[in-house]
Amino acid sequence: MEAAVTDTDPARDQAAEQVRKAAADATLRPTIAGFFDEATNTITYVVSDPATGEAAIIDSVLDFEAASGRTSNGSADRIIEYVKTNDLTVTWLIETHAHADHISAAPYLQERLGGKLAIGKDIIRVQEVFGKLFNAGTDFERDGSQFDHLFEDGESFAIGKLGGIALHVPGHTPADMAFIVGDAAFVGDTIFMPDFGTARADFPGGDAGELFRSIRRLLSLPDETRLFLCHDYKAPGRDDYAWETTVKQQREENVHVKDGVTEDQFVEMRTSRDRTLAMPTLIMPSVQVNIRGGRLPEPEDNGVSYIKIPVNAV
Repeated sequence: MEAAVTDTDPARDQAAEQVRKAAADATLRPTIAGFFDEATNTITYVVSDPATGEAAIIDSVLDFEAASGRTSNGSADRIIEYVKTNDLTVTWLIETHAHADHISAAPYLQERLGGKLAIGKDIIRVQEVFGKLFNAGTDFERDGSQFDHLFEDGESFAIGKLGGIALHVPGHTPADMAFIVGDAAFVGDTIFMPDFGTARADFPGGDAGELFRSIRRLLSLPDETRLFLCHDYKAPGRDDYAWETTVKQQREENVHVKDGVTEDQFVEMRTSRDRTLAMPTLIMPSVQVNIRGGRLPEPEDNGVSYIKIPVNAV
């Protein structure tokens, strides 16, 4: 059974052709290292071109202790060690979206490794919504200028000699993007391991119907497409963390969105399930910082940065 997709989708078709070529030619496939942060259940990826040593870092993590408000760089330092040990040159620092469950370490990594900080262009919509929620004021620009590059749907990019394509996959948030590099797709918070299902869609600007269509767009890529997930929470009965799967496996096994599940069925399930979910522990600091490209709010007159918590507002 074919995935339900629109008849015309040039960006998806271009990504599909890239996957087919890379699946047939090992020189077109990236080297991928995943770094799991158990505190936030997040996987950061270093994606590199074996031929040139150029690399992208996707969805980095800044360590944050909520009780004390202290940040540290242990997770990011693991990335730096890997990059330097393997003599890589970082050209991209990519965020799949403005995360609500961890703070990005992109500015720290950029200072030490270089590279352009990039996210999808609809971050502007997310900045507008959360800028109002946190009463960020007129000094907070809601134009994506905190990032070096804003990706468009279907935009091509390169990591060394490897081709990349950005696909807009909204639903979890309006700004979610998936990045296809060679035969690998980095899908952010859209889909999880088949035994766990899919991302939630109840954050401001989220939409379960959009999420379904975005996932089906991804699952219309070739069966052999490797999918690399942003999170894993170990479904009941599974002992180990996992974060790599394939389009074929997802279409056959995903408990929320496998072939045969309709959009109406998915929306009903997702909406009901989301009502039972608590907000992520770090949502307030994470969103506040991540809409600024991973930078803390400007220090106040005592030299200290502060994270706001809106009371009875969400």
